[in-house]
Amino acid sequence: MNLQPHLTVIDSLLTGTPTGRRLPDCAFFKSLRTKKSGLRPFPRVRFAGPNASFLGVFLGSLLWFFSLGVTHAQAQPVPQPPSSTAQSFPKAWSRPIEGSILGDPLLLAQSDEALSYLYNMKFEQADSIFDRIESRYPNHPIAPFLKSLTLWWKILPTVTVHDTSLDKAYFAEMDEVIERSDKMLKRKEYPFDAAFFKAAAHGFRGRLHSDRESWLRAAQEGKSALQYIFKIAETDPQNADLLFGVGVYRYFAEAIPERYPLVRPIMLFFPDGNKARGLEQLELTARHGRFVSAEAAYFLLQIYTSFQPEYLKSVEFVTLLRERYPQNALFHVMEGRVYFRWGQWERASAIFRAVVENHSKKLSGYEDPLVSQAQYYLGRQDMLSRNDQLAITHFLEVIKLEQPYAYDSFFRSNATLRAGMAYDRLGKRSEAVAFYKKVLKQEDQSNSRDRARKYLKTPYGSHIP
Repeated sequence: MNLQPHLTVIDSLLTGTPTGRRLPDCAFFKSLRTKKSGLRPFPRVRFAGPNASFLGVFLGSLLWFFSLGVTHAQAQPVPQPPSSTAQSFPKAWSRPIEGSILGDPLLLAQSDEALSYLYNMKFEQADSIFDRIESRYPNHPIAPFLKSLTLWWKILPTVTVHDTSLDKAYFAEMDEVIERSDKMLKRKEYPFDAAFFKAAAHGFRGRLHSDRESWLRAAQEGKSALQYIFKIAETDPQNADLLFGVGVYRYFAEAIPERYPLVRPIMLFFPDGNKARGLEQLELTARHGRFVSAEAAYFLLQIYTSFQPEYLKSVEFVTLLRERYPQNALFHVMEGRVYFRWGQWERASAIFRAVVENHSKKLSGYEDPLVSQAQYYLGRQDMLSRNDQLAITHFLEVIKLEQPYAYDSFFRSNATLRAGMAYDRLGKRSEAVAFYKKVLKQEDQSNSRDRARKYLKTPYGSHIP
C-alpha cells in the first residue's frame, strides 16, 4: 500500500502547504481552503474552531492507534486467520522475524517477567529487568522504550488532573528511542526493530500530546509514525501482537467517523475500516499476544464501555485484566466503574471501598487522582440511596485529594456540584449556594456550570443524581 499520497495531504493539512491534489468539494474542506495555498494552515500552538479540533482529535488519535501496533503490518494486506482458529492461535513471537531481536527466548522470558511487574505497578522490579535488557542490548531502542512504559504507567493514574511532572522525563526516553532507531536505520542494523520502535515512540508521544489536548502535536507525531508503518518487509500473520494495530485501526477507522461525522471526508485518504473485523483481531491479541495483550484488552474494555456499550463484554475484559494484573490500580478502578455504569451498585461500592483501603495502605499505583474517582462514585451511590450526609463526605474527599492539582478534572468539578446538590436536599441552602458558586469558577465539565446556575435559581430537590 502506497501511503505517500496520504502523507502529502496530511502534511498539507498540518502545515498549510499546497498539495497539487484537488480535495473533495465539501463543506469540511472548503472551510480549510485559502486562495494562496489551497489550504488554511492550523495554528502553531493549539487548534481553533470545531473543524480543526476534530481534525486534531482524528489524526492525533487515529494515527496513534494506527502506529501503535500496525507498525508491524505488511505493505500487502495482512492475511486474516478464520475465527475458528482463535483457540489454537499460537503465542506471539513463537517464530523469530528477520531483522529483529524480539524472538530471542531469553529476551522474551525477561520481557514477560518485566511486563508482569509493570502492569502490576511494581515499577522498581520492572526497571531492574529493563536495566538487564539495556546491558545486553546497549545500543538498541528496546530498553529506553520499555523504561518509558514505566513512566507512562506512572502518568496514567494522574492523567485526569493533567499532572505534567513526568512529561519531560517521558519525552526524553522517547527521544532516546528515536535517536537509537535512526542510528540503526542508518547502519541497516535490525531494520525491523528500528522501524517498529521509532514508529511506536512517535505513537506514544502522540498519545500523551492528545491527553494534554495538544492536538496539532499529536497529529504531527501520528504523521511521523505513519511514514514507517508499511516499511516493515517481513511479518508473521500468525503473530497475535502484530494484529493489534490492524485491529485498532480497523475498528476506529469506522467508529470515529460514525461518532464524529465531520471527519468523514478525511477517511477518503485512508483504507476502509471494519469494526467487526477489528474487534476480532483485538480479541486475538488480548488472548494470544505477548507485548501488547494487556493494551489490546484495555482497548476492548474502553470500546465496550464507551463506543458500543455491552455489559457482558465489559465485564469479560475487565475481569481478564483484573485476573492477570490484580495489583493494577487503574484496572481496579475501571472494574468498579464497569459495575457502576450498569447499575450493579453494591458490587461497585465494594470495589471502590477496596480501592480506598489500598490507598490508605499506600500501595503502588493508588495515586490520589485515581482514588478520587472511587470516592466520587461512592458519593454517587450514597446520593442514589439518599444518604446525603455521607455522600458529602465522599465528595469533600474528592476535592481534598485533587486540591494539589491546578486543573479541575471532571471528578473535582462534579464532586463540587453534587456536594451542593446534597446540601440542598438536606435543606442547607447557604452551604449549597457556596458550592454552586465554586463550580462557576471551575472548568466546565459535562455542563457542570449550567447545572450550578440552574440550582442557584431553583434549589435542587427530588431530581435523580
